[in-house]
Amino acid sequence: MDEIATSGVAERPANTRVIAREAGAQGPPKPLLWKMMASAVLLVAFWLLLWEIAFRISGKEEYQFTPPLPVLKTLWEGIQDGTFLRGVWASLGRVLYGYVISLGIGIVLGMLLVSSRFFDWLLGPLVLGVQSLPSICWLPVAILSFGLGDTAILFVVIMGSVGSVAIATRDGLSQVPITYQRVASTFGASLPQRLLWVSIPAALPAFISGLKQGWSFSWRSLLAGELLSNTVGVGKLLTEARDLADYPKLFAMMILVVLISVLVDKVLFSRLEQRIRVRWGLAGK
Repeated sequence: MDEIATSGVAERPANTRVIAREAGAQGPPKPLLWKMMASAVLLVAFWLLLWEIAFRISGKEEYQFTPPLPVLKTLWEGIQDGTFLRGVWASLGRVLYGYVISLGIGIVLGMLLVSSRFFDWLLGPLVLGVQSLPSICWLPVAILSFGLGDTAILFVVIMGSVGSVAIATRDGLSQVPITYQRVASTFGASLPQRLLWVSIPAALPAFISGLKQGWSFSWRSLLAGELLSNTVGVGKLLTEARDLADYPKLFAMMILVVLISVLVDKVLFSRLEQRIRVRWGLAGK
């Protein structure tokens, strides 16, 4: 009986420490949705107020420097009648299609670059050059090869993002410690198994950053391609606003582009990056 009582007393502090550690690992409760929305509203209100103050200080007319109220009115009207939503939906479909293709090509290229010195010597400078080349430079090639259409825009989107995805894949895989590979080899893992179950999971934190950069390049390349095409999309709406000197519509579309970029980053990439960093022990919850 004494031994049982003693063991129970000895185990109690250890269990208490485990519970405290688990509770501490969960961290403080996440902010409520209404607090996040209130923060976003305050941030938008601050920038709108700063915009209005800048307009009044400038002393310019509305056709020279558009104040925020006409822009917000045009934005709301474009969303209500579906004009802006149709353009955004068409653009998102194109950029998503091109981005998925660039992911497939970029990942394969990155794996080839890190697999051998020969492929790194042969393809490395080419991939780096494609990544550093502005996407607007591919427009003449796309127009001459495919004409003014969706295929040309898709080509520009792919060429604008495939280089960053390939480099991110190469850098992420090359930074995996060699001890991981040796341990996996000790347990009898083959090369495909080491790549699939060791190298790729270990390279995910660096790879996600490349995905974010590739998405931003895809979005910019899409807008550059749509500005010179006659297809339905954000670029066509921007071109129409420019040709008609419709400054409220022009600024409304620019605001919409910024909102889409922020939403995609905050809702998709930032959450995914945070979860992976927590899972790999690179950040706290």
